[in-house]
Amino acid sequence: MSSPQVLARLGMISLQILVLIALSVRSVSAYLKESLTHAGVRSVFPGDTNYTSASKAFNLRFTFSPAAVTFPTTPDQVALVVKAAHDNNYIVVPRGGGHSYVANGLGGKNGSVVVDMSSMKAINFLATTNTAVIETGNRLGDIALALNAVGRALPHGSCAEVGIGGHTAFGGYGFSSRQWGLALDPIFAINAVLADGTIVRATKDSHPDLFWSLKGAAPSFAITTSIEVNTFAAPSYATGIKFSWKDMDYETAGKSMFSFQNFSLSGPPASFAGELAFTRGSQSGLVTLGFTGAWYGANGSAIPTMQPWLDVMPPPSTSSLLGNGSYIDAVAHLSPTPLNTSSAPLTTDTFYAKSLMTPEKDPMTLEAFTSFMEYLSTEGFSSETLWFAQMELYGGPNSKIREIANDATAFSRRDTLFTFQFYASSSTRQPPYPIDGLSFLDGMADSVTSKMHSGWSYGAYANYIDNRLQNWQSLYFDANYRRLQSIKDQLDPHNVFMFPTSIETTKKQFD
Repeated sequence: MSSPQVLARLGMISLQILVLIALSVRSVSAYLKESLTHAGVRSVFPGDTNYTSASKAFNLRFTFSPAAVTFPTTPDQVALVVKAAHDNNYIVVPRGGGHSYVANGLGGKNGSVVVDMSSMKAINFLATTNTAVIETGNRLGDIALALNAVGRALPHGSCAEVGIGGHTAFGGYGFSSRQWGLALDPIFAINAVLADGTIVRATKDSHPDLFWSLKGAAPSFAITTSIEVNTFAAPSYATGIKFSWKDMDYETAGKSMFSFQNFSLSGPPASFAGELAFTRGSQSGLVTLGFTGAWYGANGSAIPTMQPWLDVMPPPSTSSLLGNGSYIDAVAHLSPTPLNTSSAPLTTDTFYAKSLMTPEKDPMTLEAFTSFMEYLSTEGFSSETLWFAQMELYGGPNSKIREIANDATAFSRRDTLFTFQFYASSSTRQPPYPIDGLSFLDGMADSVTSKMHSGWSYGAYANYIDNRLQNWQSLYFDANYRRLQSIKDQLDPHNVFMFPTSIETTKKQFD
């Protein structure tokens, strides 16, 4: 056979192989669709009229095409979705509020089956035990309203439209966390669907390894359908607190951060919470510094509690207490969006975010704070992005977060003093995202870490997930990662629940 004949023959064989592959993929997709339809699970597939909206990411920097977006209404339906996907060799991911910073709720890549929990929003309160069963399609604002109606509350973040499923999956910090713990801490049972479609109720006594893993790394191990929580009596008095210092020079701003660290280490009561926020100044070399906080103690004691810090600060540009004194009014004033999210459309943004968690036992130096403020006042002034940075107070001697051991749950960074969030949107909040926005935020983090000693044991916060983060396994999970891998091997050896920052099996690690 001549060379042209051989090449033609090889071309025909290759074409046949491609056709067979295409037919195989099509038949698998068709079988998945048939399986989900037969199970009675509302599902959206590529080509459907509502596919674009169903597969839209919160962060428009990402566009992914799931194989299907499913909307189960019961744990049994969740199990049917997981089993159908597993039988057809699809990866499965849960989506609660749809606010993953890197669209992990869509799989973080093309071709995943999404289990959207938005149709599962029951909240059942048991007055005899002051406990609640909360399905994971609920958002934080709606939970706050429902529990407040019976005089109860939970620790959680301030953004009302964030979903409880993802929030508790990786920690869940909020203004009440210093007195009540992270959002995952009051959970005493988790109802979930495993990779083989089994429905389980995990507690510290039943499925203890799974329960441990779900409190800090949940989506890698199961689809959580509901959480069972101990609630807290809503404080009899609560207020939000706002201060701002406009156009502060970077050296004064660095000293202000350092003095806030000293105040935090001095042991303010657990009823005090707060964060510093930074935005662009009016000219290079200046930044605007803000403080947002909450007080859950006696009426009239909020400002006196802060006075030791305020005494060493310049006079503020503005100051105010927020709300009418009721707990739910303070929650509402501290949320950037209305608490009732039932009819609110999902907001979107085009952004990049990073985080940094500082160890309480090895606090930041004045040099590191000043370096950070100098970077924001110069590079931040010239950046074309819409940016902010926050420094949230986690720890201090009276914080409930730090009273729990780092290895008590999969969430490991309980000895944190501050968690930084660095966040920069495109100038229009629409795509495309500027490439220099990525390096700008890298520089924010580097301006801190480069001024600390080489052994500084900082971490990162998985709810501010960063798809470009190097060594994320250690920064997010620290010493707990090895145990998480061992449990992953046992519960999900085929990696059914997988996304770019999911817990790896040990096999994957050594491949």
